[in-house]
Amino acid sequence: MPFVRHLIRFSDVLSKFLMVIAALWAMGLSVLIVADIIGNNLVGHAIPGVREIVISSVVMIVYLQLGYAIRSHSMLRSDTLLLAMPVLLRRIALAAGYALGAVLFIMILRGTISPAAYAWSTSEFWGEGALRVPVWPTRFMILAGAALAIVNYVVAALIDVFGFDDGTRAGRDA
Repeated sequence: MPFVRHLIRFSDVLSKFLMVIAALWAMGLSVLIVADIIGNNLVGHAIPGVREIVISSVVMIVYLQLGYAIRSHSMLRSDTLLLAMPVLLRRIALAAGYALGAVLFIMILRGTISPAAYAWSTSEFWGEGALRVPVWPTRFMILAGAALAIVNYVVAALIDVFGFDDGTRAGRDA
């Protein structure tokens, strides 16, 4: 089915791209933190707003990496137990796990829509003093990450449960 192959390809490309963005963001954040520590200890002047930037960035980095973690099977699961199961039972267990994962992120998505809209419409900010960080980018990153997580659980189910071949599974049982 061409649609399924396109969905799998889109999921892979987007997940990998967001993972690279998350890695670059984390490296930049590390440089900022080190610069803040050096500035505070050697020069006597910390960089204003580093705390606020780090707090909101950590959430965004997690949700940027989420799709790739699901797609690369890096989420929590017991491969040893799965591999010991007969194929039919393994598929049932995988289907249940993927369905539960998708439901979790559907609930996160539904629970974040109103706060994201509120943050956008009211120009909500977090932090005080030197730097106030807008809340809406973090809320929208949670929305996007949860949506991609749902798509990636569906993709994983299509591949591992229903047997659609994505061209990268050479030699794997499922």
